[in-house]
Amino acid sequence: MIIFPAIDMLGGKPVRLYQGDYAQSEVVASDIVEQAKQFELAGASWLHMVDLDGAKAGQPENFDYVRAVKEATGLQIQIGGGIRNVETLESLFNVGIDRAILGTAAVKDRDFLVEAVEQYGDKIAVGIDVLDGEVKVSGWLESTQRYLDEFAQEMAEIGVQTLIVTDIAKDGAMSGTNLEMMKKLSETLSLQLIASGGVSSLEDIKALADYNIYGAIIGKALYNGAIDLPEAIAVSKGE
Repeated sequence: MIIFPAIDMLGGKPVRLYQGDYAQSEVVASDIVEQAKQFELAGASWLHMVDLDGAKAGQPENFDYVRAVKEATGLQIQIGGGIRNVETLESLFNVGIDRAILGTAAVKDRDFLVEAVEQYGDKIAVGIDVLDGEVKVSGWLESTQRYLDEFAQEMAEIGVQTLIVTDIAKDGAMSGTNLEMMKKLSETLSLQLIASGGVSSLEDIKALADYNIYGAIIGKALYNGAIDLPEAIAVSKGE
C-alpha cells in the first residue's frame, strides 16, 4: 500500500481543515516546498496535494507552488482542487504532475470526465467526498443528492481506475478512518482505492493494507506527530 502524505494549500500555506470547514483551517507548516522536501527525506515516494483555494474558485490558484514542488523534489504528485477543463489538465501534466484528481467536475461535467479518462487514462483519479453517504462537491460545501455506492460504480463503468474516498466526518478529527466503508468498497470494486479522512494511527494503516487498499492519505496525524511517516511506510509494506 502506498502512503500519501498530504499538503493542503490555502493562501499559499500548508493547512489542515476540520471536517472540510474552511473557517476551521490551521496552518501546519511554514512553507509548501520545504514541507514536501521533508516528506521525501522521510521516505515518501508520492505526495497528495489539494488546492483548497482552487476548489472554491473553480480554477487552480496555487499552480506555482505545485510546479515548485515538482521541480524541487523527485516525488510523484497527485493534485486536486479546481480542475474543470482539459486545458488545466494539460498545464499540470506539462510540468510533470503524475495524477490529476477530479472532484466537482466528475459530478457536474460528465462529458469532461469521459474526455479526460479517454485522453489520459490512469493519470486521472476521481475524488469522492462523502458525508453520511452523500457525495459533496465544491470544497465539500455543496450537496449533490448522489450516493457513494452508485456513484463509485458509475466511475468504474466510465473507466476511472483510481478513486480517492474521503469521509468528511472523519477528516481532521483524529478519530480513525472509516474502515467499514473502505472494506465494503474493496469487496465490490476492482479499482485502486485510496482512503482519506481520519487516518490517525498505525492500526488504521495496517487494517487498510489488510483490505488490499491501494493507498492511504495522511494529513493531520503527520503534522501533530501521531504518526511517524517512516513507520507508516514500513507498516504499509507489511514490515
